[in-house]
Amino acid sequence: MLLTVHTSPALVTSGFNVEAKKPLEYASFRWHSDGVTRPAVTQSAVRPNGAAGPPAGSVPEVRGAAQGAAGWGLPLAVLIAGMFMSILDTTIVNVAIPTIQNEFGVSTDDVQWVVTGYTLALGVVVPVTAWLGDRFGLKRVYNLALLAFAAGSALCGLAWDLNSLVAFRIFQAIPGGILPVITLSILYRIVPRDRLGAAMGLYGLGIVCAPAIGPTLGGYLVEYVSWRLIFYINVPIGILGAVAAAVVLPRFPRIAGRRFDVAGFVTVAGGLFALLLAMSEGESWGWGSYRVLMLITYSALSLALFVVIELQVADPLLDIRIFRYWPFTNSLLLISVLSVVLLGVLFYIPQFLQVAQGWGAFESGLTLLPQALAMAVLMPIAGRVYDRIGPRWPAAIGLTITAADLYLLHTTTLDTPREHVMWILVGLGAGLGMAMMPIMTGGIAVIPMSQVNAASAFNNVTQRVSGALGLAVLTAILTTQRAQQMAGRAALLPADTPTPHLGPPGTPDWLGTYATYQQTQLQVFVAAIDDLFLIAAAMAALGALGALMLRSGPAPATQAGSASPPPATPSATSGIGPVHDGAAINATSNAHLARHAAGLVDVKGRS
Repeated sequence: MLLTVHTSPALVTSGFNVEAKKPLEYASFRWHSDGVTRPAVTQSAVRPNGAAGPPAGSVPEVRGAAQGAAGWGLPLAVLIAGMFMSILDTTIVNVAIPTIQNEFGVSTDDVQWVVTGYTLALGVVVPVTAWLGDRFGLKRVYNLALLAFAAGSALCGLAWDLNSLVAFRIFQAIPGGILPVITLSILYRIVPRDRLGAAMGLYGLGIVCAPAIGPTLGGYLVEYVSWRLIFYINVPIGILGAVAAAVVLPRFPRIAGRRFDVAGFVTVAGGLFALLLAMSEGESWGWGSYRVLMLITYSALSLALFVVIELQVADPLLDIRIFRYWPFTNSLLLISVLSVVLLGVLFYIPQFLQVAQGWGAFESGLTLLPQALAMAVLMPIAGRVYDRIGPRWPAAIGLTITAADLYLLHTTTLDTPREHVMWILVGLGAGLGMAMMPIMTGGIAVIPMSQVNAASAFNNVTQRVSGALGLAVLTAILTTQRAQQMAGRAALLPADTPTPHLGPPGTPDWLGTYATYQQTQLQVFVAAIDDLFLIAAAMAALGALGALMLRSGPAPATQAGSASPPPATPSATSGIGPVHDGAAINATSNAHLARHAAGLVDVKGRS
């Protein structure tokens, strides 16, 4: 008796394609009646390491398990460059807001829509990114997003008034929201699981370092060149990045015919839009105002309806069932803490340096630069440590260091030297660099490959929503603390307290009173910021306790590229088209045949 079984990554990951007219094998085995399984000779190419390669003329499905460091290093560098550009743009624009306001002659509330419009558009486009990657292919979507981002940046630089700039920023945000999600999805497909930590350490350079470098670079360009250059600088980077991606990125399978969940998109996009708008405008509109309360109520109802819809439809826009994986859910909670801490520091430290101590935008950016360098050094190291011992201890130690440095920031005063603040920020950057990527990697590593796109989207949404929500809450606390502390100090000041006389004889006495008031205002402002750092320190300490629930030990031996998808949903057999580039839909009969063959032959999916 002779039974021949063919194996390939497509067979292992997507089931046997019973309708295939030509062999898909990488290697084949013959089951003989004597019970011995022997390799059969095939026409497959042989790789230099002796492993069987794909047959001549076939296009194998790209899997990280089949690639060494030389196979994923260059594509990862291209991905990081594109993502770094898109994330850098979220903070580099902030320092140009006053200059844009002066040039266009608009109010502060109006010019803030340059940032608010971008943020709202991001919240709408991120949830649909997973569907775009599945439907049109990750490589194609990534290349088009890079080119569209470059085009949007060029249009922003050409803006002739505020309305045109806001419109172009919204257009720019569409590819800007797609790039980080697609980058993470591609990374998990090209990198072996036992090297994910090192790869994610490099990926984290874009997520954490780009926002820190933005104020420095933006401050220099605005102060010494032109604010339009902060947009023009993206054009050559985007074009070169798209060309490089077209050359070095492999092709990925796509699901032709996957239905678009319209109801799910409307509810999640509407809910996130309302929530981000309420968080952005809550300070100016008033947190108890009718508009803000209505937006928050609508957001809660819309997102609740989104959950109900996604649990009912056969082909959800974002499969929320991935939250049943506790390591992933726990990682999102910890990422929320880190996002609040990072954005809070990036927002309030420049405020402290510029408003309280009188430094310029460029000097404030230079103060934050060593923090970014510390994160840049520690992240790749933390990634390698993760590969060896898992995420628990790097994350717990990093969050503990973060909490300690935030507590030190709580002690700053008006007279604190800038160099002292800089060194505290270096320690803070070291803590964030140690914790961020092990947490993110440990969470997504447990997700099946078929759900990585959705996990990447949820990861990105969590970072943006938690950052916006945390910054809004901290700002509300700051406003309340300033009012309370100012009223308290005024109540302690006797009415007959003499005020200092400033200037030469004949100078009005009210100048001394005004100077005293201004000094008190600055002291109260710094004291309120110190309270925010104390709150952030408490959050980081709680996060360190949560990190102890992460996995300890290296990742399982199964590599990311060989993670099997879950059984096919009903939509897989009714209406969804074939998977292109050699991947087949894992229908019920195919899965049964795969399990039967696995019982006869030890099929590991090794290439």
